Amino acid sequence: MGLASNRRHRLIAPTDKGVRMPALLAVAVGGSLGSIARYGADKFIERRSFSIFPWSTFAINATGCLLIGIVIAALVDRHHTPAWVRAGLVMGVLGGYTTFSTFAQEGHSLFEEGRSTVALAYLLGSVITGVVAVYAGTQIGRLM
Repeated sequence: MGLASNRRHRLIAPTDKGVRMPALLAVAVGGSLGSIARYGADKFIERRSFSIFPWSTFAINATGCLLIGIVIAALVDRHHTPAWVRAGLVMGVLGGYTTFSTFAQEGHSLFEEGRSTVALAYLLGSVITGVVAVYAGTQIGRLM
């Protein structure tokens, strides 16, 4: 679909004016689960990586992008999942799992350490990989 698609303004978050308890609870529980998964994945990858490239954050954000593509395409676009489930999965689980702030901090640190080539590869590679992963996840989700 092109940028002119009528779905480009789709909101991931609940669109209710008031905050409802099921959505808050779903985001809290989902965020906790996503953060725990991120912590586990980070420790797993860090034990196996001996590189200055931040493979852990790269892999976590890439898999999070793949998963958000799948979730949105499979559950939101086609099955109109209730707002509290959507918020719990997207904002909670995947929001807790992925990490933009760590991505930015690691890129900044690499620049400060004089590792500009690695920093640029990490920053550009992460963004490109993330967009490709969302696209791939969307295609997978549409098959579900």
